[in-house]
Amino acid sequence: MDQRNEVREFLSTRRAKLTPADVGLPDVGARRVPGLRRGEVAALAGVSVEYYAKLERGSLTGASASVLDAIARALRLDDAERAHLFHLAQAADGTSEMLRPRRRSRRSWTPGPTLSWVLDTITGGPAIVRNGRMDLLATNRLGHAMHASMYERSPGPVPNFARYTFLDEDSHRFYPHWDVAADTCVAILRTEAGRDPRDPQMHDLVGELATRSDDFRRRWSNHDVRVHAAGSKTFHHTAVGDLELAYENVEMLSEPGLSLTIYAAEPASRTEEALALLASWTAPAPSPSR
Repeated sequence: MDQRNEVREFLSTRRAKLTPADVGLPDVGARRVPGLRRGEVAALAGVSVEYYAKLERGSLTGASASVLDAIARALRLDDAERAHLFHLAQAADGTSEMLRPRRRSRRSWTPGPTLSWVLDTITGGPAIVRNGRMDLLATNRLGHAMHASMYERSPGPVPNFARYTFLDEDSHRFYPHWDVAADTCVAILRTEAGRDPRDPQMHDLVGELATRSDDFRRRWSNHDVRVHAAGSKTFHHTAVGDLELAYENVEMLSEPGLSLTIYAAEPASRTEEALALLASWTAPAPSPSR
């Protein structure tokens, strides 16, 4: 992932998504490619055409926060896209290493006892811990049961959501809305790559997926990013059927780079009944009486 190329493609793809009507400009003259012209973005941002062209060629070094904010407003970037632009600029300036919390290697990471205790107290729904590369690092019992097929089919000791989504046909069963799941997966990876552009494990993962999956390669080229905070998802479990689950995702301050996602079913719904059934199958055996 070449840094200048990342900047160039991110800005050009954002520009291509806008029309003059979107930003209140007249549509004058024939356009060779979709989207706004560089000069139109420059005018909206209040910078010279030459300077904006320099930025879009990948040279964000030295760009001030006010200029980046003006570019973000001109391109109508959402919160995730704006943050991504600032991460790219920090990487260009070399400040991302200083500003980013220290992240430990995840190749041999295992949850500590206190995190395991916390996960074990979450009994009403699945709970999982993952990193930005989408390795599934820890779960409660329901989380493990919900992702049982992913654990069983993982080629390595640590399952990875991205590999499962794009390299395992079973993912099309597990995610009934596969295209949405695939888009989300790539957007999360792209966001993480912007935060930590020099992560060799991320480079390896993206290279593997781009080589082996046309679906991944096409989505990666879109440069879409997102904040994965809350929402709802549909899963299909082989034993209990469809699961309609709300989720909340929180960053773990005690473990920079990791996030905890907790799922919950609507009260008195079929999904709540299905989770209760799944929980009954995964409950620990009672201790023998003395």
